[in-house]
Amino acid sequence: MPFALLKDRALISVSGPDAEHFLQNILTTDLDALGAGEAKPGALLSPQGKILFDFLISRAGENGFRLECRTDIADDFVRRLMLYRLRAKAEIAKQDQALVAVAWGDDSTASLADSTSLADTRFREVEVRRTYEGAVQESGDAGAWQALRIANGIAESGSDYQLGDAFPHDVLLDESGGVGFKKGCYVGQEVVSRMQHRGTARRRVLIATAGGSLTASGNELTVAGRPVGTLGSVSGGRGLAIARIDRVKAALDARDPIMAGDVQVTLAIPGWAKFSFPQDTVSAEEA
Repeated sequence: MPFALLKDRALISVSGPDAEHFLQNILTTDLDALGAGEAKPGALLSPQGKILFDFLISRAGENGFRLECRTDIADDFVRRLMLYRLRAKAEIAKQDQALVAVAWGDDSTASLADSTSLADTRFREVEVRRTYEGAVQESGDAGAWQALRIANGIAESGSDYQLGDAFPHDVLLDESGGVGFKKGCYVGQEVVSRMQHRGTARRRVLIATAGGSLTASGNELTVAGRPVGTLGSVSGGRGLAIARIDRVKAALDARDPIMAGDVQVTLAIPGWAKFSFPQDTVSAEEA
């Protein structure tokens, strides 16, 4: 089965008697709903509700957790966690020479040397497993992994959005299990809850499809020369975009072409997502 070794990922361990209470009070993920054998998405937010760090979190032993994040932000993430720790009895450390491998398909566990793999719960339409142990003899197919992530509408920071520039709703953390709306307070919780209850989220992850190869990631999506979103990860003729869904709906209603550079694209909501295009839209001139 297909698999990939993700060399740009790092692991941070948080352990100790207060580890769960400490993390539950600052992260968006509801740890009460995190089962053994699962890797769930989440974020640490600014007080204004913007994503400062994104990650996948899983349980490790009786009182421990693993936070998988981008390698280039891991040291900053550790420092931020230590800043919030105060007197909590929790040990925080980045794991050296960490291995992160992912496999997908009907028998994804068989692709990994380690049988204690974790279910990546962001994916609803295909089984995806991650492992942080064992030995992987080959690098696998990183391009196929990116194509799978794009096809399923799974956005990640760096390639799809910049940290400090997106709310959890923008990148679908509200629908992928990355935000616990029934848990208590956490950093940035008031802003996220307000967006949820008022239904004010307008930027969303969409899947872009073109007849030919898409332009490089980071290019603007435009309608009549006016921006409606930004293209993120690309794989051939398909990519991820974070776009204003009201402006996209207005373009669809008016049958105005949506462009990524000089390439026309269609934008679609990921199949598993529950949000829809709004009924009240802005005109192309207002976009």
